[in-house]
Amino acid sequence: MKLSGQNILVTGATGAIGQAVCHALVADGANVVVHCSRNRDTAETLVKALDGRGWCVSADLSDPAGPQVLWDQALAVAGRLTGLVNNAGIRSEVAVDAPMEEWQQVWAREMQVNFLSAVDLSKLAIQHFRTHGGGRIVNMASRAGQRGYSSSAMAYGASKAALINLTKSIAQSHGHEGVTAVALAPGWVRTEMAEAYIAEHGEAAALVGIPIARMADPQEIGEITAFVFRPSQASLNGAVLDVNGGSYMR
Repeated sequence: MKLSGQNILVTGATGAIGQAVCHALVADGANVVVHCSRNRDTAETLVKALDGRGWCVSADLSDPAGPQVLWDQALAVAGRLTGLVNNAGIRSEVAVDAPMEEWQQVWAREMQVNFLSAVDLSKLAIQHFRTHGGGRIVNMASRAGQRGYSSSAMAYGASKAALINLTKSIAQSHGHEGVTAVALAPGWVRTEMAEAYIAEHGEAAALVGIPIARMADPQEIGEITAFVFRPSQASLNGAVLDVNGGSYMR
């Protein structure tokens, strides 16, 4: 039970990756605060499946007030937090030929959910961790944030690139306070987002360029997240861990 005694907030916990992360963290001994936006029933079902090792909290991270609401609720149920997983994310598409108003709306919402909510939660986490013996932040970035992305989904790639830079800045600036940060950068993972892409473009389009010829399973992401939270892995501070099947290598 490598994570015994840890209380970790997981945003976007009702999606495939979020659920896998929660199960992996609990399997290694942690308690988790399960965040949901609209899928309250799914979140409560997940908490029940965690055998009493979790709490369910709701907040809308597309609202700039959402991160503070979420953090306050998480502290209220857990008392103290030792970890944060910024996993909540959306992927929208908008053509460069779209009307400017539509273009700006998509970009604003994508950056708010994928990046700015993580910025605010990270600020709150840093303040909490440095006065309570330290803590760790794991940001769920993406291969798209490393190598660029398709024209219609540039907002997604840009938000994930910003998340990687945020991770490095936290690691460099607050590591001496016992606050460490790591980013994971998955390629395609078998999730609803991936299935929606496949439905539109075909599975071959998603698998092109992946040497192992398959997407990652959510459980793989859960396992590596739990590993990153081990107290023995402090030296991973600032790392960006690629989980993309060899489709992007640095």
